[in-house]
Amino acid sequence: MTAGRPRVLVDATSVPADRGGVGRYVDGLLAALGRREMNLAVVCQRTDVERYERLLPGAEVISAPAAVAHRPARLAWEQTGLPLLAQQLGADVLHSPYYTCPLRAACPVTVTVHDATFFTEPEHYDKSRRTFFRSAIKTSVRRAERVIVPSKATRDELIRLLDADPARVDVAYHGVDPVAFHAPSEEEKARVRARLGLGDRRYVAFLGANEPRKNVPNLIRGWVQACQDREDPPALVIAGGQGHDDEIDRAAASVPSQLRLLRPGYLRFGDLPGFLGGALVAAYPSYGEGFGLPVLEAMACGAPVLTTPRLSLPEVGGDAVAYTGPEPEEIARDLGRLLDDEVRRRELAMAGLARAKEFTWDASADAHVAAWTRAAR
Repeated sequence: MTAGRPRVLVDATSVPADRGGVGRYVDGLLAALGRREMNLAVVCQRTDVERYERLLPGAEVISAPAAVAHRPARLAWEQTGLPLLAQQLGADVLHSPYYTCPLRAACPVTVTVHDATFFTEPEHYDKSRRTFFRSAIKTSVRRAERVIVPSKATRDELIRLLDADPARVDVAYHGVDPVAFHAPSEEEKARVRARLGLGDRRYVAFLGANEPRKNVPNLIRGWVQACQDREDPPALVIAGGQGHDDEIDRAAASVPSQLRLLRPGYLRFGDLPGFLGGALVAAYPSYGEGFGLPVLEAMACGAPVLTTPRLSLPEVGGDAVAYTGPEPEEIARDLGRLLDDEVRRRELAMAGLARAKEFTWDASADAHVAAWTRAAR
């Protein structure tokens, strides 16, 4: 280590092109690390080299082999090429930010385990994905020098389910970028409504991966129950990755003709504040999260948020969000109450804006650096 600062190699090759949850985590963390005096190196996919060179002017940014864009090749390279690279760079610590890590390396390895829902909510994953991530998490908990998790709930679950050593698990909350996620102007809101073809119609927003754990089918059913008898019912906009939840199509097919459901897929990153902050309610009735970044991002955009009190979500939302259960009848009841209470929505929006400021990538970076320093020693 140099002057008490370990030389850290961060493996960013797992960041997807769509900058989903893991991309927002790695980008936010590295941007904060770039504002520090760090002895840092980053290896990433070729398409991300320029991005990380801008974020990290004092760091060494290395392009990984082109093949790592394909997951099987990336996982193979992680076990062979990555440890060799760490050795060549003289790394004191190697950090793997997405569940998996090298089984053998010449320096201590730290790994981020984002959640334990592959164990607690197994029915919401297909068999191959569930089997892979369960094995990866067990291996990482056993092999890594330190495990970094984004919430106390995830830490507690790893200890309870996998007998993880509490002394080797560090909590580093995610942050939110206040430039990328902010209370939008009326112009930003209008631009999103125009792009979605909503006109002046109000809407309920969902942003996230359309996978079973996110509970989108029950959100659709609850929205239908809450809105089908209203004179001017708000639309429901389901935005984000298409995922693999066939139940969404079945729920969408049963939506009455007088209601409007939109499924635009990915939105432009610059449109997210207008989309979230322009919604009557941002609804996220997940069965459980390791952190719940969409909830934090919606709060930062001034949206009244409705979510569930499952796993880490109360750690993020606190008293600044409204809570509901995962069943359609529960969502219908609590969504309907929010739609009928403009004062409550305004209170939640203000409380969410204030609470979101407590979650910064700088604080997350501090927690990561502390974990890396402990690992190096």
